[in-house]
Amino acid sequence: MVTITYGEKKSIQVPLGTTYREAAQLVQPEFEHDIVLVRTDNKLKELHKQIRGSETVRFITTAERAGMLTYERSALMLLSKALHMVAGPALEMVWVEFSVINGYYVELRGDVEVTKEFLSRVKACMKKMVRQDVPIEKKKVSTDVARLYFKEHGMENREKLFRFRRASSVNVYNLDGYVDYFYGFMVPSAGSIRYFDLKPYEKGLVLLLPTQNEPEKVPKFEPQKKVFEALDAFASWSEAMGIATVGEINEKIARGEALDMILTAEARQEADIARIASRIAEQPDVKCVMVAGPSSSGKTSFSHRLSVQLRGLGLRPHPIEVDNYFVDREKTPRDENGEYDFESIEGVDIEGFNRDMVDLLKGKVVRMPTFNFQTGRREYRGNTLKLEKEDILVIEGIHCLNDRLSAKIPKKNKFRIYISALTNTNIDEHNRIPTSDGRLIRRMVRDARTRGYSAQETIARWDSVRRGEKKNIIPFQESADVVFNSSLVYEFSVIKNYAEQLLFGIPEDAPEYVEANRLLKFLDYFLAIDSTLVPQNSLLREFIGGSVFKV
Repeated sequence: MVTITYGEKKSIQVPLGTTYREAAQLVQPEFEHDIVLVRTDNKLKELHKQIRGSETVRFITTAERAGMLTYERSALMLLSKALHMVAGPALEMVWVEFSVINGYYVELRGDVEVTKEFLSRVKACMKKMVRQDVPIEKKKVSTDVARLYFKEHGMENREKLFRFRRASSVNVYNLDGYVDYFYGFMVPSAGSIRYFDLKPYEKGLVLLLPTQNEPEKVPKFEPQKKVFEALDAFASWSEAMGIATVGEINEKIARGEALDMILTAEARQEADIARIASRIAEQPDVKCVMVAGPSSSGKTSFSHRLSVQLRGLGLRPHPIEVDNYFVDREKTPRDENGEYDFESIEGVDIEGFNRDMVDLLKGKVVRMPTFNFQTGRREYRGNTLKLEKEDILVIEGIHCLNDRLSAKIPKKNKFRIYISALTNTNIDEHNRIPTSDGRLIRRMVRDARTRGYSAQETIARWDSVRRGEKKNIIPFQESADVVFNSSLVYEFSVIKNYAEQLLFGIPEDAPEYVEANRLLKFLDYFLAIDSTLVPQNSLLREFIGGSVFKV
């Protein structure tokens, strides 16, 4: 017998060779949510693995990020298996296009019509495998064998991905004869995937899944039309350009076409900014351009580039940072942990902001504040502003889409922009790159360069940042007049040069090491690109440095 220690000095005795799943089943009644992984020696392990000796473990549930990601991957495999079973030979490929609120948008390639009746059959098939608790078996195979298998089964992007893998072997998963590859850990069997729903949407379907906050509840599907359209447009463009997956991007780099890919991506983004500027210029009543988005979306660089386009159309833009209207430090609200909540709208002097903006619209001279983050006080340093006929304000802040912030500014005078790095590059057909991963890596690199923060510190703060975004930004994104996608298809190949050394600096015994190791494995999929090829006005320069703008 061996001893498994967990929690607050709790322990169980199990025979040598017991699987972590069997141990998890013994302690599951003590946990509110389903156990899907274990953490031992500061490493994550799948539940199918055998226990080799006495050890201390931490059981990971679906209420944690690592656990929910494991659940999501496994649900995607279950869906793919069921789709092939129901559609048969008519289904050529299942393509997981991108993540949407509370799930994934999936398109089917082949002669398959996605109807409610079809999805009802697919869902019934999934539920049957859940009831039967069909095993998800993991097997290590040589990279060459994996390439050959996926090529023969029409998964060419998977074959391209493995072509650039340095590892001699890869892990594949088998669900009742359906073999697939997934980036990350999986649950041991279909019985662990109990909560999901399917909805037809646009040209495909949405797989709805629970969230970390409520792991046993499938939320209602609430289409986010504007964000979806931005993601769909990017997906269509990247597929047409032949750079929709990591394997395709790596092929471009290997052929010496990195610069062409960069210039093409930058040109597309500049064209999007130009179109937004034209829409603004066509509305003479618009005097306040409100720009909002989550952390590390590139809001500052975007605002500069938008201003350049506006000047080209004969307007005179003036930047306004809502952060300069922070209340004095002692008036800043605190979060549930007693820490200052700088992302709360209550931390902004809403009355003062509205008063100044309305006075500017009336043509008055206004003294403009500057917030001193060292003293925690607003200061007036002699900066004044008066709007003339061709002047326009470009206002940047996380609350710019919230009507409370600009309640006294007439609607006709506002144009609202939601910006986010909506990552639409796939690792392959079934493996999505979470949008939040891209922003976390961006922030990590910028924090190290401009604030002296370690990668460990940035990762430690990230959950708190994400909670603030979900509360203060995401609920308002559909109220924007336009959604701008700031992601760049080539950026991971550049930013890995900066991020990897920061991630390797995190000690193996640190709580953030598991997340750092996951990100390192992810970045290893990409061939590197020399950062000197990145234009100086690129949004990416806001993070890696060398921008022509003051960011």
